Amino acid sequence: MAEDCLFCSIVAGDVPATRVYEDDGTMAFVDVDPQAPTHVLVVPRRHVRDVAELGADPAAAAALVAGIRGYAEKAGLSDFRTVFNTGAGAQQTVFHVHAHVLAGRAFTWPPG
Repeated sequence: MAEDCLFCSIVAGDVPATRVYEDDGTMAFVDVDPQAPTHVLVVPRRHVRDVAELGADPAAAAALVAGIRGYAEKAGLSDFRTVFNTGAGAQQTVFHVHAHVLAGRAFTWPPG
């Protein structure tokens, strides 16, 4: 657990969150500022700063992808978007890697 990391505090149970999925390596909880009818964050239980750092640990990366799959199966999602923001310039605001899983509306490209 990293000190002063919001998501580490959520994983530890020190900060409340609406948990919707858990396994040995990950947990998922509802985003407090949803951008779609379904918007959850899937995080590894151990602290990893961002997806670039996650890439140096194939086992942790696989566990996170498995957690995304586990949540999607539990929620009955067949179509969903997964987003990673890496770095402040890309709008990462909590520096604990997390996947945004969004569903329940149409997504267009380019956004706008």
